[in-house]
Amino acid sequence: MIVADAEQAKRGLEGLRVLSLESRRAGQMAQLIANYGGVASSAPSMREIPLKENPAALAFAEELFAGKLDGVIFLTGVGTRILFGAVETKHPREKLVAALSRIVVVARGPKPATVLREVGVPITILVPEPNTWRDILKILETYQPPILAAGKRIALQEYGVPNQELVRRLEKHGVEVQQVPVYRWALPEDTAPLERAIGEIAGGKIDVLLVTSAQQIHNLMQVASRSGAEDQVRRGLERSVVASIGPITSEALGEHGIRADFEPSPPKMGQLVYDAAKKAGDLLRQKRGEGSR
Repeated sequence: MIVADAEQAKRGLEGLRVLSLESRRAGQMAQLIANYGGVASSAPSMREIPLKENPAALAFAEELFAGKLDGVIFLTGVGTRILFGAVETKHPREKLVAALSRIVVVARGPKPATVLREVGVPITILVPEPNTWRDILKILETYQPPILAAGKRIALQEYGVPNQELVRRLEKHGVEVQQVPVYRWALPEDTAPLERAIGEIAGGKIDVLLVTSAQQIHNLMQVASRSGAEDQVRRGLERSVVASIGPITSEALGEHGIRADFEPSPPKMGQLVYDAAKKAGDLLRQKRGEGSR
C-alpha cells in the first residue's frame, strides 16, 4: 500500500500550478513541488521583524532570576533563539540556563526543543503533534504536580501575533501569564509577488495552494483587501485545492471564508506536498466537475 501511494504521488502534481506562500523556506518548497512534477509559483507572504530593543525579554529575565516564575512556554525555535540573544545582552547564558533548569520548561514541538537542547536547557514537557495551543493546554492540564493552578506564574514566549486564546485559557485556571513578545510578523517589503499571486488565484490560474502558517493567509487576504479582491480570491480557491499544514492554519482559513481540503499527518512541509501530490487530482476533479484526466 505504501509503495502504491508513493507511485501515485510520484508525478501527482504533473502540470498543476502550485502556489506556495513560504518566505524563509521558499526555495525548499519550490523544490519539493518540482519533485512531484508541479509547476511552482512562489509568493513570499511575510517577514519576521525582531524586537531589537526588547524590554519584555529583559523583564522576563528579571522575573526568572528572582524565582517568580513557575514555568515558561517556548512556542517557536526562532523566537527561543531571539529571546536568548536578547537576555544575553545583559546576562550570561549560564545564569539563564541555570534559572530555567529550576522550573517547568515547555517546548511546543521540535523547533524550540532543538534550540533549548543546543544551549543545555532541560525540557520538562515536549508538546506532541500537531503542536497547537490546544495540545499545550491539554498536556499542562494533566501535568503533576499541577502547574495550572491559582497563584502560578507562567511566561509565554510569543511569536508574531499574540495567542490571546491560549492566554485566556491559562488565566481561566488562575495562572498569571507573562507575555514575552520577541518578534512580530509584517508583510514582505516587496508585495509584488503576493499581488501577482492574488491575480492568479482570482483568474483561476492556481490549481493548488499550500499554506504552512496562519499568518500567511492573514497577510494574503490583507493584500487582497487593498484592491477589493477578497471575494475573487475566495471564489478562485473554491475551484482550487487548499492544503493546510494543521488546525490553527485551517482555522485562519475559515476566518476568511476559505475551506481547507486536507491537513497532512504529521504536520510537516514535506508531508504536506506529498499528500497534495496524492490527492490533488481527485480533489480538483470533484471541485471542477471534470472527468478523469
